[in-house]
Amino acid sequence: QVQLVESGGGLVQAGGSLRLSCAASGRTFNDYAMGWFRQAPGKEREFVSAISWNGDRTEYADSVKGRFTISRDNAKNMLYLQMNSLKPEDTAVYYCAIDMTHYSGSYYSSEYDYWGQGTQVTVSS
Repeated sequence: QVQLVESGGGLVQAGGSLRLSCAASGRTFNDYAMGWFRQAPGKEREFVSAISWNGDRTEYADSVKGRFTISRDNAKNMLYLQMNSLKPEDTAVYYCAIDMTHYSGSYYSSEYDYWGQGTQVTVSS
């Protein structure tokens, strides 16, 4: 069984930064791609970013490209999302997830195997 726990969310003004963390435990974290998704009230969960098992390949949604950076530390079983130049439209609950099938992480939430409980990010204008 895999457990994922996100942290680092909070309230920030537009233009500010936050760093989300995701701690993984229970199985071999290093073998799998991981991703970040977000869900705003009344909207579907959407892809934000993904990273391959060894970090050599990353993917970003167009809406966050150039502002967000995904990274991982396999020695610590940690996944990160550095979010800069935050906008009010980035406000959502952010989730980390593990993709046990695809090399660099799928764009589709249905293809992820395990999820964290989420952390709230609120960006004020």
